Amino acid sequence: MIAIAPSILAADFSKLGEQVAEAEAAGAQRLHVDVMDGHFVPNLSMGPVVVEGLRPRTRLLIEVHLMVTDPAKFVQPFIAKGADLVIVHLEVLPDARPLLSEIKAAGKLAGLAINPDVPIDAFIPYLPMLDLALCMTVFPGFGGQPFLPESPDRIARLRRLIEQHNPRCDLEVDGGIDARTAPIAVNAGANVLVVGTGIFRHAKGITAAVRELATL
Repeated sequence: MIAIAPSILAADFSKLGEQVAEAEAAGAQRLHVDVMDGHFVPNLSMGPVVVEGLRPRTRLLIEVHLMVTDPAKFVQPFIAKGADLVIVHLEVLPDARPLLSEIKAAGKLAGLAINPDVPIDAFIPYLPMLDLALCMTVFPGFGGQPFLPESPDRIARLRRLIEQHNPRCDLEVDGGIDARTAPIAVNAGANVLVVGTGIFRHAKGITAAVRELATL
Protein backbone atom coordinates (compact mmCIF):
# COMPACT_ATOMS: atom_id res chain seq x y z
CA MET A 1 0.00 0.00 0.00
CA ILE A 2 1.30 3.44 -0.96
CA ALA A 3 1.30 6.15 1.73
CA ILE A 4 1.20 9.85 0.87
CA ALA A 5 3.11 12.17 3.19
CA PRO A 6 2.45 15.85 2.47
CA SER A 7 5.49 17.99 3.26
CA ILE A 8 4.33 21.04 5.16
CA LEU A 9 7.41 22.97 4.03
CA ALA A 10 5.35 23.86 0.94
CA ALA A 11 2.20 24.79 2.87
CA ASP A 12 0.86 28.28 3.51
CA PHE A 13 1.85 28.74 7.15
CA SER A 14 -0.85 31.34 7.68
CA LYS A 15 -3.33 28.50 7.05
CA LEU A 16 -1.30 25.51 8.22
CA GLY A 17 -3.90 23.90 10.45
CA GLU A 18 -6.61 24.20 7.81
CA GLN A 19 -4.38 22.89 5.02
CA VAL A 20 -3.25 19.90 7.09
CA ALA A 21 -6.88 19.11 7.92
CA GLU A 22 -7.77 19.26 4.22
CA ALA A 23 -4.91 16.93 3.28
CA GLU A 24 -5.96 14.48 5.99
CA ALA A 25 -9.60 14.54 4.90
CA ALA A 26 -8.51 13.93 1.30
CA GLY A 27 -6.71 10.73 2.27
CA ALA A 28 -3.11 11.58 3.22
CA GLN A 29 -1.64 9.04 5.65
CA ARG A 30 1.27 11.02 7.17
CA LEU A 31 2.69 14.50 7.63
CA HIS A 32 6.31 15.21 6.75
CA VAL A 33 8.08 17.95 8.73
CA ASP A 34 11.34 19.18 7.20
CA VAL A 35 13.75 20.54 9.79
CA MET A 36 16.71 22.53 8.41
CA ASP A 37 19.47 24.23 10.38
CA GLY A 38 21.21 26.36 7.76
CA HIS A 39 24.37 24.23 8.11
CA PHE A 40 23.70 20.74 6.81
CA VAL A 41 21.50 22.34 4.17
CA PRO A 42 21.53 25.98 3.04
CA ASN A 43 18.15 26.87 4.46
CA LEU A 44 16.31 27.32 7.76
CA SER A 45 12.89 25.94 8.50
CA MET A 46 10.90 24.92 11.57
CA GLY A 47 11.37 23.71 15.12
CA PRO A 48 9.52 21.57 17.67
CA VAL A 49 6.91 24.28 18.24
CA VAL A 50 5.40 23.48 14.83
CA VAL A 51 4.90 19.84 15.78
CA GLU A 52 3.46 20.95 19.11
CA GLY A 53 0.90 23.06 17.26
CA LEU A 54 -0.01 20.33 14.81
CA ARG A 55 -0.25 17.39 17.19
CA PRO A 56 -3.70 18.21 18.60
CA ARG A 57 -4.97 19.16 15.14
CA THR A 58 -4.34 15.86 13.34
CA ARG A 59 -4.47 12.12 13.88
CA LEU A 60 -1.93 11.53 11.14
CA LEU A 61 1.48 10.05 11.86
CA ILE A 62 3.95 12.94 12.07
CA GLU A 63 7.39 12.19 10.69
CA VAL A 64 10.21 14.64 11.38
CA HIS A 65 13.08 14.78 8.89
CA LEU A 66 16.15 16.20 10.63
CA MET A 67 18.35 17.82 7.98
CA VAL A 68 20.75 19.14 10.61
CA THR A 69 24.42 18.73 11.50
CA ASP A 70 23.72 17.61 15.09
CA PRO A 71 20.53 15.53 15.08
CA ALA A 72 21.15 14.24 18.62
CA LYS A 73 20.27 17.72 19.93
CA PHE A 74 16.83 17.64 18.33
CA VAL A 75 15.56 14.08 18.63
CA GLN A 76 14.15 14.35 22.14
CA PRO A 77 12.64 17.86 21.74
CA PHE A 78 10.66 16.74 18.70
CA ILE A 79 9.58 13.50 20.36
CA ALA A 80 8.43 15.48 23.40
CA LYS A 81 6.21 17.64 21.18
CA GLY A 82 4.52 14.72 19.44
CA ALA A 83 6.68 13.31 16.63
CA ASP A 84 5.87 9.68 15.83
CA LEU A 85 8.81 8.97 13.52
CA VAL A 86 12.21 10.68 13.47
CA ILE A 87 14.47 10.51 10.40
CA VAL A 88 18.17 11.33 10.72
CA HIS A 89 20.82 11.70 8.01
CA LEU A 90 23.65 9.21 7.78
CA GLU A 91 26.06 11.83 6.42
CA VAL A 92 26.44 13.52 9.82
CA LEU A 93 26.68 10.34 11.91
CA PRO A 94 29.85 8.23 12.12
CA ASP A 95 27.58 5.45 13.39
CA ALA A 96 23.82 5.95 13.26
CA ARG A 97 22.99 3.00 15.51
CA PRO A 98 23.17 4.76 18.91
CA LEU A 99 20.81 7.53 17.82
CA LEU A 100 18.44 5.12 16.08
CA SER A 101 18.39 3.07 19.28
CA GLU A 102 17.56 6.18 21.28
CA ILE A 103 14.60 6.93 19.04
CA LYS A 104 13.29 3.38 19.34
CA ALA A 105 13.86 3.33 23.11
CA ALA A 106 11.51 6.31 23.32
CA GLY A 107 8.84 4.17 21.69
CA LYS A 108 9.02 5.96 18.36
CA LEU A 109 9.75 4.85 14.81
CA ALA A 110 13.28 5.35 13.49
CA GLY A 111 14.25 6.41 9.99
CA LEU A 112 17.53 6.96 8.17
CA ALA A 113 18.07 9.17 5.11
CA ILE A 114 20.86 9.54 2.59
CA ASN A 115 21.52 12.17 -0.05
CA PRO A 116 21.76 11.41 -3.78
CA ASP A 117 25.58 11.33 -3.74
CA VAL A 118 25.80 8.59 -1.08
CA PRO A 119 25.88 4.95 -2.27
CA ILE A 120 22.69 3.06 -1.48
CA ASP A 121 24.74 0.25 0.07
CA ALA A 122 25.50 2.62 2.97
CA PHE A 123 22.09 1.58 4.33
CA ILE A 124 23.10 -2.06 4.76
CA PRO A 125 24.47 -1.99 8.35
CA TYR A 126 21.38 -0.16 9.59
CA LEU A 127 18.49 -1.79 7.76
CA PRO A 128 17.68 -4.39 10.43
CA MET A 129 16.81 -1.66 12.95
CA LEU A 130 15.02 0.77 10.61
CA ASP A 131 11.31 1.42 10.32
CA LEU A 132 11.90 3.66 7.32
CA ALA A 133 14.70 4.19 4.80
CA LEU A 134 14.55 7.53 2.98
CA CYS A 135 16.11 7.79 -0.46
CA MET A 136 16.43 11.48 -1.29
CA THR A 137 15.53 12.13 -4.91
CA VAL A 138 16.88 15.70 -4.83
CA PHE A 139 19.63 17.35 -2.81
CA PRO A 140 17.81 18.65 0.28
CA GLY A 141 17.41 22.27 1.24
CA PHE A 142 14.70 23.72 -0.96
CA GLY A 143 11.30 22.63 -2.23
CA GLY A 144 10.27 22.54 -5.86
CA GLN A 145 13.40 20.86 -7.24
CA PRO A 146 13.17 18.37 -10.15
CA PHE A 147 13.32 14.63 -9.55
CA LEU A 148 16.87 13.43 -10.25
CA PRO A 149 17.09 11.02 -13.21
CA GLU A 150 19.32 8.52 -11.41
CA SER A 151 16.71 8.08 -8.68
CA PRO A 152 14.79 5.06 -10.07
CA ASP A 153 17.91 2.89 -10.11
CA ARG A 154 18.76 3.95 -6.56
CA ILE A 155 15.21 3.25 -5.35
CA ALA A 156 15.24 -0.18 -6.98
CA ARG A 157 18.58 -1.04 -5.35
CA LEU A 158 17.27 0.05 -1.95
CA ARG A 159 14.10 -2.04 -2.41
CA ARG A 160 16.22 -5.12 -3.08
CA LEU A 161 18.26 -4.48 0.06
CA ILE A 162 15.13 -3.97 2.16
CA GLU A 163 13.65 -7.23 0.94
CA GLN A 164 16.90 -8.96 1.85
CA HIS A 165 17.53 -7.40 5.26
CA ASN A 166 14.22 -6.09 6.67
CA PRO A 167 11.07 -6.48 4.54
CA ARG A 168 8.98 -4.56 7.09
CA CYS A 169 10.97 -1.36 6.52
CA ASP A 170 9.22 1.37 4.54
CA LEU A 171 10.99 2.88 1.53
CA GLU A 172 10.31 6.59 1.34
CA VAL A 173 11.25 9.03 -1.42
CA ASP A 174 11.49 12.79 -1.05
CA GLY A 175 12.13 15.40 -3.72
CA GLY A 176 10.41 16.26 -6.98
CA ILE A 177 7.53 13.87 -6.36
CA ASP A 178 4.29 14.74 -8.14
CA ALA A 179 1.66 13.05 -10.30
CA ARG A 180 4.22 12.54 -13.07
CA THR A 181 7.14 11.20 -11.04
CA ALA A 182 5.23 9.33 -8.33
CA PRO A 183 4.48 6.31 -10.59
CA ILE A 184 8.17 6.13 -11.53
CA ALA A 185 9.16 6.03 -7.87
CA VAL A 186 6.47 3.48 -6.98
CA ASN A 187 7.37 1.22 -9.89
CA ALA A 188 10.98 1.30 -8.71
CA GLY A 189 9.95 0.18 -5.22
CA ALA A 190 8.95 3.17 -3.09
CA ASN A 191 5.91 2.84 -0.84
CA VAL A 192 5.93 6.23 0.96
CA LEU A 193 5.82 9.42 -1.10
CA VAL A 194 6.78 12.79 0.35
CA VAL A 195 5.03 15.46 -1.70
CA GLY A 196 5.31 19.19 -1.02
CA THR A 197 4.62 21.57 -3.88
CA GLY A 198 2.80 18.79 -5.72
CA ILE A 199 0.10 18.94 -3.02
CA PHE A 200 0.10 22.33 -1.33
CA ARG A 201 0.69 24.32 -4.53
CA HIS A 202 -1.28 22.15 -6.95
CA ALA A 203 -3.28 24.21 -9.44
CA LYS A 204 -6.50 22.38 -8.51
CA GLY A 205 -5.96 22.51 -4.76
CA ILE A 206 -4.92 20.18 -1.95
CA THR A 207 -7.86 17.77 -2.08
CA ALA A 208 -7.55 17.22 -5.82
CA ALA A 209 -3.80 16.72 -5.52
CA VAL A 210 -4.01 14.09 -2.78
CA ARG A 211 -6.81 12.22 -4.54
CA GLU A 212 -4.89 12.27 -7.82
CA LEU A 213 -1.84 10.74 -6.13
CA ALA A 214 -3.99 8.16 -4.36
CA THR A 215 -5.25 6.82 -7.69
CA LEU A 216 -1.81 6.34 -9.26
